[in-house]
Amino acid sequence: MAQPVSLSLDRDVVAVGAVLQTRSMTTDAAGVDAETIAVRAARLAAHALDGGLPTPSDVVERLVCVQAQDLAAAKWVLGARVPSSTEETIESAIDQRALLRSWPMRGTLHFVAPAMLRPILRLTSARLRQRAAKTRRDEGIDDEAHAAARRVAVRMLEGGRAATREELQAAWSAAGISTAGQRGYHLIWLLANEGVLCCGPVETRARQRFVLLDEWSPRGSDEPGDVDEVLARLFTGYARGHGPVSIRDFAWWTGLTLAQARTAVTAARDAVAPYDGDRYVAAEAPPVLGSDSAARLALAPFDEYFLGYADRTAFCSPDDAPRVVPGRNGMFLPILVHDGEVVATWRRSAPRRGAVPIEVRPFRDGLPVEEFRPAFDRWAAFWSTQVGDLTLQASE
Repeated sequence: MAQPVSLSLDRDVVAVGAVLQTRSMTTDAAGVDAETIAVRAARLAAHALDGGLPTPSDVVERLVCVQAQDLAAAKWVLGARVPSSTEETIESAIDQRALLRSWPMRGTLHFVAPAMLRPILRLTSARLRQRAAKTRRDEGIDDEAHAAARRVAVRMLEGGRAATREELQAAWSAAGISTAGQRGYHLIWLLANEGVLCCGPVETRARQRFVLLDEWSPRGSDEPGDVDEVLARLFTGYARGHGPVSIRDFAWWTGLTLAQARTAVTAARDAVAPYDGDRYVAAEAPPVLGSDSAARLALAPFDEYFLGYADRTAFCSPDDAPRVVPGRNGMFLPILVHDGEVVATWRRSAPRRGAVPIEVRPFRDGLPVEEFRPAFDRWAAFWSTQVGDLTLQASE
């Protein structure tokens, strides 16, 4: 891969000039228009997918939040952006508290920079609790049960202790607090939403133990303070790590209102720059490298490159997008990306003779699947395994 890119770049060169050479093209060999080519190149650079970053915390700092409801998948979301990293690299960053995993936005688990978790929760928690009010009523979680669950959790975890979901629920049950149905999960979510709990040390490949947020990651002096400052940093970070982005993209990604999103753009001031009619990039956005390393990528399910936008048409056609989320049930499949376009989904099979077979389902006939082998080899090295046969299914 190319060397990690610098974030301290001349604003005029990066915000506008970095994509001019690409924009000057008319179309590519497949007939893709120049504007789409430029947007794809800019977003690959923003996501650090065309050069990489030194550490997992650098990735989270760049992107601000990285969806992480599937912990194993989220490790590869980070690993794909850190050259030569392994699963151990990501787990070490988690255990060293260089990044946090909690429910800051959209009611979904994300990796987030420690300095931004509490500020984001101040923006989002009230609206999220309002949306979850029916669930609380349906599950019979009143204020008394909520407060009792908080007291039990604090007593159980204080002093630097950690507990699994099952251990927390067992403690609640022993205290007479029902965890039947979805009550146990929802109580954990409520306590995380109000900044009491967060995910702590890694327990297995797929899950972490829970800890008290204030003990695991004490409040720091670098946390933004007032609402406008938080909105400004959040939109600037989103534009830096996902740009070009629109106000509607930002509102969808954060779960905030359009009014809040417009305020965020105004508060960001000259930290962001217009890209086109309704999209923005960070004023000090990463340069477009255009390296071969970005040509073909094997990305995780829920990767921010696909997930992080309300409008995904620049890199995936409306006809193909449902194939990434079959059944539209919120479960995203792993994707293959070629020069910024999502061209296939893929899945692994059980290892055979020490190697993992990969099945690729392309969106079009003629996908040169063997040309993705280096991308799969990088994925396999991250997981300390090897790639076996690459099987190409017929396109639908």
